[in-house]
Amino acid sequence: MNGHRRTRIAVIGSGSWGSALAIHLCDAGMQVQLWSRREELAETMRLTRENTPYLPSYTLPASINITSDLQEALDHVDWVFSVLPSQATRVIWQTARPHLRPGTPVVCASKGIELGSLQLMSEVLASTVPGHPICFLGGPSFAREVAAHVPTAVVVGSQNTDLATEVQYLLSTDWLRAYITHDVIGLEIGGALKNIVAIACGCADGLGLGNNTRAALMTRGLAEMTRLAVQLGADPMTLAGLGGMGDLVLTCTGDLSRNRRVGLALGQGNKLSVILQEMGQVAEGVETCTATRALAEHHAVEMPITEQVSRILHHDKPVPDAVRDLMRRNLKHEQH
Repeated sequence: MNGHRRTRIAVIGSGSWGSALAIHLCDAGMQVQLWSRREELAETMRLTRENTPYLPSYTLPASINITSDLQEALDHVDWVFSVLPSQATRVIWQTARPHLRPGTPVVCASKGIELGSLQLMSEVLASTVPGHPICFLGGPSFAREVAAHVPTAVVVGSQNTDLATEVQYLLSTDWLRAYITHDVIGLEIGGALKNIVAIACGCADGLGLGNNTRAALMTRGLAEMTRLAVQLGADPMTLAGLGGMGDLVLTCTGDLSRNRRVGLALGQGNKLSVILQEMGQVAEGVETCTATRALAEHHAVEMPITEQVSRILHHDKPVPDAVRDLMRRNLKHEQH
């Protein structure tokens, strides 16, 4: 479907999404280097051609070069996909930057907000790899389904139309369709904050509260996401698209959603520390909730669902109490 065959691509990050993107790009005809932070995991993947901890039962094609050496991963590549946990993005790219050829474009496929700086991932990359064109990948895309070639639609965000269009054609195949947008802020806010709402929906599902509650949380959650995004300069219509509503629906209802599973376990009375230990993977919404709450306070944006999720996650507030407090808030016009 595109003319970028035999393009050399480095995928930095070997979690479920990084591994799925590596499989997708390889199946689309590109030469792929997959970097893992852990040498033992890289060695196991080289031997078994499977990422058992993060993407079990999916074969990593033999042509994917798997390494834990950043210099090897970034050597002579045309594009880089950064698929790292949001809180690890800065420190890893500070180490990786010397190995990146001048001008190599970076596609950020991470979804989150950095604690402390309260920066979006595109901002973190702009400060750690200056001089490199950067765009952002968002939209509803479970890793397992992308790896399995389930038809999927995503969004590429960049102020540079030519760059976004190149990535659009790079990614698009018979099983994955990419759209473009100039609204990077809206796309990133949608991708980051939907995880918080997914935790809230999981909590409600864990309590057995039903479809009405989930629909209310998703809709009012979208209103919160849009308020903050617009305050930061986004187009509200972006939040109605694939990177907002689309990603929100998927993450709040899909059984493959790690954030929803965290909420589900919390609603069933389990402790967060135990949930995360047993999961063994990053649930971005946990840290993003803390960063979003601080960002909302800084910009004086009302985000009651985020506030209650934060209290559940970090202050051991019982989920039924959080639901009660949301229902008892002052009555208001829906559009405010």
